[in-house]
Amino acid sequence: MSVNADDLAEVVRYALETTRATAACPFHWDVIIRIGDDAAESHAFERARKIVRSDGTNWPAVALRKEFARQLGAAADGRCPMCGVDGSA
Repeated sequence: MSVNADDLAEVVRYALETTRATAACPFHWDVIIRIGDDAAESHAFERARKIVRSDGTNWPAVALRKEFARQLGAAADGRCPMCGVDGSA
């Protein structure tokens, strides 16, 4: 899986998905499920923090925290609200 390091939303989505902090519902691909694993979310933040943009810099921690909060806040907690499937599938 590759990521556009210059797109903050994509960097955060990549970090959350690859650490299994979030998952897409297998039946509703537009529904993102927050797994609720604090360690995975912390790992995702550290992974995103280490991604280097094309200009050689990293994303500022404040910008990362804001985008993590936005994406995790928008995710369904534990289950897909459309079908009830949990994020472990």
